[in-house]
Amino acid sequence: MTEDNAMKQDFYARRHRGRVGWSQQPCEQPFVSSVGNRESSQRMFLWAGTKGSQGSGGERRTIYQKIREYDVLDKRKTVTALKAGEDRAILLGLSMIIVSVMMYFVVGITMVRSYSDSVWTEESSCTVLNSTIVGEINCTYSCGSECWKSSKYPCLQVFVSLNTSGKVVRLSHNEEAQDANPECFYVPKCRKDHNAMHTVIMNISERLKTQQQVKCYMDPAEQQDSALLTSMYGRVAMFHSLFWPTCTLVGGTIIIAMVKLTQYLSIMCEQVGRIKR
Repeated sequence: MTEDNAMKQDFYARRHRGRVGWSQQPCEQPFVSSVGNRESSQRMFLWAGTKGSQGSGGERRTIYQKIREYDVLDKRKTVTALKAGEDRAILLGLSMIIVSVMMYFVVGITMVRSYSDSVWTEESSCTVLNSTIVGEINCTYSCGSECWKSSKYPCLQVFVSLNTSGKVVRLSHNEEAQDANPECFYVPKCRKDHNAMHTVIMNISERLKTQQQVKCYMDPAEQQDSALLTSMYGRVAMFHSLFWPTCTLVGGTIIIAMVKLTQYLSIMCEQVGRIKR
């Protein structure tokens, strides 16, 4: 009997413990759920705060990036404009140099060659001895397409005495008159009106008679029996012929040198700025 009673008491004790444990579980669940809700709300709050701070920082970064983009675009536009201007300046300088070289070529063929071939290089003073019309020279003039007619002009002969040596020589107006007709002082353009050409020659003769002393150009070696009143290929003419090509060449060279100097200085400034940063 005692054993039966002990077993019953043990059964009832275990049953009571099971009921108590089962009855306490619903009371613990609300506490756990409230703690979970608090943790989830705190996590949501932290996530929302982090999202808000990231959004404001992203907006600031976006504004800064836009400003940087505008600055970069402005710098690119400025660099592009400067590069275009520099290219145009270099092209201008090169064009000036090419034009000057072509001018040198033309002047070298015409003026320099004629100046080197000319023998009337020494300037002197001459005394007019005689100025007379010795005859008429036949010439031709154009009257249209493939039409030529003949006319005449008076031949004026002028003799002068060189003051340096006293030699008497024939005087010509310039190199062209000497090449066209060395016997005549002046060769006018052939015209139909003979009287007009005669009037021009008479006016030149009267003017030479009034001027006894004239400036002339002679052969230093005195091998020529003629002198020139004016020289087409003298030193003054050579100076004027070479002056403008030289100015163009120097100007083009200066323009290119200034552009290259500006580019070099800009590169140096950029390198100094990077070093300071």
